[in-house]
Amino acid sequence: MALTEQINQLEADLQELGSLSEKAERKRVKEVLQQEQKKVEKELALKRQQKEQQAKREADPSAASKATYTVKINNYAWDQSEKFVKIYLTLKDVHKIPPENVEVKFTESSFSVLVKELDGKNHQMTILNLLGPVDEKDSYKKIKTDMVLVMCKKQTTKKWECLTKAEKQSKDKDKPATDDNADPSDGLMTMLKKIYSDGDDEMKRTINKAWSESQEKKIRGEGGGDMMDF
Repeated sequence: MALTEQINQLEADLQELGSLSEKAERKRVKEVLQQEQKKVEKELALKRQQKEQQAKREADPSAASKATYTVKINNYAWDQSEKFVKIYLTLKDVHKIPPENVEVKFTESSFSVLVKELDGKNHQMTILNLLGPVDEKDSYKKIKTDMVLVMCKKQTTKKWECLTKAEKQSKDKDKPATDDNADPSDGLMTMLKKIYSDGDDEMKRTINKAWSESQEKKIRGEGGGDMMDF
């Protein structure tokens, strides 16, 4: 439905709601009609604003291309449920532009967002190599106040540790290697060596002191595990 026709329909609805509200005698009925009037007035104002923007673009098609340039969306947050991975993009006034200006495309392992002509700019974001496969047909977008919500439908209900495979590889790289058959104390010594190597002078003095005390106890026969010579 074209914007002009939508505006005409909303104006007719508003007029009829006003007429019904004047005739209503019951307080509760009148309040319900007045609430609906406010909702229609808000929607009508938005459609009129969209029509005004459309008229400006049609009057001078070159103005939009001159004014707009593309910026990358770097900031986002994400969450997940059993069925969906949700990506939150905060973009001021995104709810005020035509919905068709917000394009989101999905593949099994990625998604891309393009928000056109918002605050004189295009806003773009692409996320590749998602951690798990998504169902592109059942994935979709939601436009909320100052926000675009990207809903990626998981193909399985498995919980995601992070959003992309690259992030997971980075996390796994930082994890210390483990050997199920190794002596548990070896892992402790590896950790202590890393702390000693990365620590400042105060940390190194503390570890050296602990090592010295451990050796003294061993000499006195009081037990105490071996600590590696740093």
